[in-house]
Amino acid sequence: MFDLDAYLADLPGDLLHLAEGRKLLTRLDPLLFALVYLPHHLRGEETGDEISFASAHLEWCELAKRYVRPISSTEPGELRDAIIAPRGLGKSTWWFLIIPLWLAAHGHRKFVAAFAASGTQAEQHLQTFKGELETNELIRNDFPDLCAPARRPRGTTMADTQNLYIATSGFVFSARGIDSEVLGLKIGNRRPDHIVLDDIEGTEGNYSVTQKEHRLATMLSGILPMNNKASVTLAGTVAMPGAIVDDIAAKQRGEESPEWVKGAQFVARYYDIIQVDADGVEHSLWPERWSMVWINQVRGARWFASQMRNDPMAADSAFWSGEDFVIRTDLPLTHHVLAIDPAVTTKAKSDFTALAVVGYSRPADACLIRDAWQVKIPPGEKLRARVLQILDAYPEIAGVVVETNQGGDTWLAILHDLPVKVRTVHHDEHKEVRAGSLLAKYQRSRVFHEKRLHQAEAQMIRFPLGAHDDLVDAIGTGVEVFLKSDKQLPGAGAREAAA
Repeated sequence: MFDLDAYLADLPGDLLHLAEGRKLLTRLDPLLFALVYLPHHLRGEETGDEISFASAHLEWCELAKRYVRPISSTEPGELRDAIIAPRGLGKSTWWFLIIPLWLAAHGHRKFVAAFAASGTQAEQHLQTFKGELETNELIRNDFPDLCAPARRPRGTTMADTQNLYIATSGFVFSARGIDSEVLGLKIGNRRPDHIVLDDIEGTEGNYSVTQKEHRLATMLSGILPMNNKASVTLAGTVAMPGAIVDDIAAKQRGEESPEWVKGAQFVARYYDIIQVDADGVEHSLWPERWSMVWINQVRGARWFASQMRNDPMAADSAFWSGEDFVIRTDLPLTHHVLAIDPAVTTKAKSDFTALAVVGYSRPADACLIRDAWQVKIPPGEKLRARVLQILDAYPEIAGVVVETNQGGDTWLAILHDLPVKVRTVHHDEHKEVRAGSLLAKYQRSRVFHEKRLHQAEAQMIRFPLGAHDDLVDAIGTGVEVFLKSDKQLPGAGAREAAA
């Protein structure tokens, strides 16, 4: 546990009474900078108006020390961190205020570009930053060129607005909403050398799959390319299954993650509100803020799992919840099919083609979803090639079943000469009815997953509100081959014929 008194006792107190001494001591120490210049942001009613630190705060200060190194000596994408932490831990205070102010005061970074879920939210953060420059006497005394807006030769300020500040020292702070026009942001010939993405997804109730896709495209194509050597901090809480933050966290959890995660080069840094020591004893991440007594009182609530533990499967849903997905690796499987829910086009706004490997266990009379994918593949030889790849990977598959609500029997021509039988199915029931039947099988222990199927589970959690439900359809189609009804099952002969 961090001993604040011991930390302060080791400091040369006489230097802290001098401006040059304060600047010398805090130049390489963001924690001391916060204690000296911003102590009022380190205390609050939640901690009894006392200054305290979670272990996460201390780690964040260590991460920030890497920014002292000039970005010219770093590799592209080397300094990109994703801070995944409970709400209320102070992510915005540290990453939108304390760390940028420390960087600006000591000249470690010259241009901070910060983004939030909305323009208003970003502007409020900038106003807090500027408020310190205008009212914090110690900062104004020690860093006067940072506190004074830059002026043109005629005396007018260059930029001191709601979303942009340029200081006499040359430091620039731009704050914008993630949905604003950001492509090519620069001041003169200068581009951002530090980028902050703070809670860009907002909360689950105000966030959709469509918004996720738009904001991800903005981040990957508009923000990160501003300067591929810039230090980047993405801080947030999982807004929904399959959200940007959840995609990054999935990689850390050892689960399947989208291809973009690898290319973006973020290092996931996850902080659970419940810490477990080597002896298995649980502790609070920030005891002064959240006692274990309180944690134990609310830990069973879904909001706690979602907002405080970043569990994407804890989101509220009219259909599936996280508890419905059970991992089984011990089922003796007797039959397999590859189920396909094909898309007729590959346009940006069209559905995906979904494929699911579904196994059936006759002894358990249950299905096992072994794997599932959603892909943008044109309806032709490329789709057939992908099917052949899956058949090679799963030689136990004895049949392919294709939904033909779109495209009709064209799919039989496309999937020609496969080494297994191909059959088509046409669904007349509404999606919600079919999803409800599939959910019943999950909840009656008739369907299990062989591993965490990140994308499929995210779609199920969001159904029917998500932008895509292709994996739900493909899995449902495969399961229906073996389990026609969750009340009355077809005979073994029917299953063998289907597979």
